[in-house]
Formats: sequence, structure tokens, C-alpha cells
Amino acid sequence: MTLDDLKQLVRTVPDFPAPGILFRDITTLIGHGEGFAASVEHLAERAAAARAESIAGMEARGFIFGAAVAARLGIGFVPVRKPGKLPVSTLGIDYALEYGSDRLEIDPSAISSGERVVIVDDLIATGGTALAAAALLRQAGAQVDHALFVIDLPDLAGAQRLRDAGVTVDALMEFAGH
Repeated sequence: MTLDDLKQLVRTVPDFPAPGILFRDITTLIGHGEGFAASVEHLAERAAAARAESIAGMEARGFIFGAAVAARLGIGFVPVRKPGKLPVSTLGIDYALEYGSDRLEIDPSAISSGERVVIVDDLIATGGTALAAAALLRQAGAQVDHALFVIDLPDLAGAQRLRDAGVTVDALMEFAGH
């Protein structure tokens, strides 16, 4: 399927979670077998071109695409978790959100020093979570210079924030607005 075909599979929900917001819902894309498989294939081709040695995905939707891409490439997947979800000692990072703060954690033994890790997630908006994940993975010793997304919302400038942090950003599709 073409990228335009895939874009047609993303449902837009107006006024969610607040009035004036157009929510880009990927559940319709992942619920379409051929569309989901094509999305994973497009992302896997880009991850392979970036010479990924493993894939990292942020909880929760990053797990869906990231784990599938890692499996497609036959490489490992590093789950970037919400706090308190891992049964071992973790490495963590706190980061600011527009409405407060949050934390991400990883198992530091999941990454080898210098390992080339490509971040995969469903959507890049303001970029806060992706920036925190990149910083955390780098703190663990990973080389993080690529991030792949199904959707980019360029008006929110998250992709540019990642580029400013030295991360090449690629997305399968873009939507204007919030």
C-alpha cells in the first residue's frame, strides 16, 4: 500500500480530547491488517537504512509499531516504560509536559555501549516524550540519531525539536493542525 493509502486509514476525531483538537486515531490503521503490515514494512525499510541494531519504543503505542519493526528486522526491541513497570533496577529520566511532568525508565542492561538504537513511535507532536527517550537511551550508552514515526504533526514542532537535538526524523505521513 502507498503512503497515501495508509493516510486514508487514519481516523480523525474532532474535538478530542478538547474542543478544537483534531485527534489522529491510529486504531483504524492497526485494525486494518494490510495497512498495519504495510506501515510496519515502510518503517522497517527506513530503520534498516538507518542501520538500526535495535529498536526502542515508548509505552504504549510505540510498543505496537516498534516491536513489530524489530521483529520484521530480526533485531531486539527496547521498551521505554512508564515508571514502576520494570522488575529490575532502572535508569530513568523525568521530563516536562504541557500539563505537568512524567518519567520514562529502561532496563540499562538492555543496551550495549555504542549500540545504534532507532526510536519508533506512532506520532510526533510536541516531541517531549521522544526527546526524553532519546536522552535516556543515550544516557544508557546508545547511539540515537534516528527516530521514525507513523504520523508527524509539524505545526507542533516536535520533529524540529528532535532534529535540533541531533536526531534525524522521518514520518510516514503528516497532518496539519493539532
